[in-house]
Amino acid sequence: MFMGEYVHSIDAKGRIILPADFRQELGVTFIITCGLDNCLFLYGQQAWEEWAAKLRALPLAKPAARALTRFFFSGARTLECDKQGRFLVPANLRTHAGIALKQDVVLTGVDNRIEVWSKEQWSKYNEEVEPDVTAIADSLSELGI
Repeated sequence: MFMGEYVHSIDAKGRIILPADFRQELGVTFIITCGLDNCLFLYGQQAWEEWAAKLRALPLAKPAARALTRFFFSGARTLECDKQGRFLVPANLRTHAGIALKQDVVLTGVDNRIEVWSKEQWSKYNEEVEPDVTAIADSLSELGI
């Protein structure tokens, strides 16, 4: 399980240090893809396979299912860290998440995945969501929250 929040900088070559706490859990190779809310998702191999299986099970005849499947698979790349614990974020994914070179990024552990945010987007997201967390929890109470 991934938990916690870490701030690192993306370097001039588009690399980010993966926190040591995340490296062991994520494994040697992992998947990066477009995420929701203008962030990136990082999955270990097993978690990615579980998510991919759910996407594959969606009905191909439904436009929304095709769109969601394209969204996650088209940006997906298999990565691994270098000897310094850094991984390269492809340019198209940096664009998706609004991450510029030489900028601070936030890596957050969210159960079975890691999210990578531009620090600015993460702050903005938290400002919008935090005041409503109680109402959000209440609206999801029928799901056992």
